[in-house]
Amino acid sequence: MFVKEVTVENQVGLHARPATFFIQTANEYKSSIWVEKEERRVNAKSLLGVLSLGIVGGTTIRIIADGADEETAVEGLVKLVNSGFAE
Repeated sequence: MFVKEVTVENQVGLHARPATFFIQTANEYKSSIWVEKEERRVNAKSLLGVLSLGIVGGTTIRIIADGADEETAVEGLVKLVNSGFAE
């Protein structure tokens, strides 16, 4: 299992468009991946799950992966979040 925290910097957070990019990226990996905000954990490959967290700008989230490419998966998603989803 590999875990990393990242702060969502873009102002609007993970609304529909950035969440879609996030999920598409998560689905490129074989590992099971979750996003955690405070005490809630959801499947990072589920649009409804990610949107249900209500992640806004300035929120710190944890990205957790477990599987063959767990470290690559987490690093790839952290890089995407840090890029501000090209917004």
